[in-house]
Amino acid sequence: MKVLVPVKRVIDANIKVRVKSDQSGVELNNVKMAMNPFCEIAVEQAIRLKESGLVDEIIVVTVGAAQSQETLRTALAMGADRAILIETEEAIEPLAIAKSLKAVVDREGPGLVILGKQAIDGDNNQTGQMLAALLGWSIGTFISDLAIEESIVKVTREVDGGLEKLELAPPAVVTVDLRLNEPRYASLPNIMKAKKKPLDNMSPADLGVDIAPRLSTLKVEAPASRQAGVKVADVAELVDKLKNEAKVI
Repeated sequence: MKVLVPVKRVIDANIKVRVKSDQSGVELNNVKMAMNPFCEIAVEQAIRLKESGLVDEIIVVTVGAAQSQETLRTALAMGADRAILIETEEAIEPLAIAKSLKAVVDREGPGLVILGKQAIDGDNNQTGQMLAALLGWSIGTFISDLAIEESIVKVTREVDGGLEKLELAPPAVVTVDLRLNEPRYASLPNIMKAKKKPLDNMSPADLGVDIAPRLSTLKVEAPASRQAGVKVADVAELVDKLKNEAKVI
């Protein structure tokens, strides 16, 4: 079985995000970028499936600027077999990404698509669901456990009330959560090997996909800073502050 793993280049999770002075967006110049943490988990899971003999080939794909090749090379160094970059300088919305991924799925014919439940920049949590709808495939979201047994994809979902177990008939789309696995670090030999692995470059036009935005950003503002907390000596003081200062009771 062939597995497709979409990944995304985002600001490193350890970097403090800054808003541009003109409030048109988030500052990306001279900022450390990395693979989205949920995407790392998706790549790791695909590699584990291949190591167990359940997957023949892992294809990683991203939609973004030319610099996104670095993210794809990271996935190749982790253990993916080849990569596809759908290059565009436009700000891409989840629906456009889902349409682009559908076009790649139609070309490559994978039996499973594994992607992160969301990207830490937009926090949209939409692409996987939209892709499954466009394809008409089974879908499991927020996955914390995944196994393939007798051509059935068995997943455990993390839901508000606890855990939900599902059996999906391939082809299927799954979006992964944090507790699924611990992504590996790419070794130096594998980083060198990744430079020689195939990376195809195409455009949305090559796929016949319209990526025109449906939304426009009017202004971006940083969240208001929160006041420091205080310690109280006893319950009576706590109740007094809640009543007279916070005015919540």
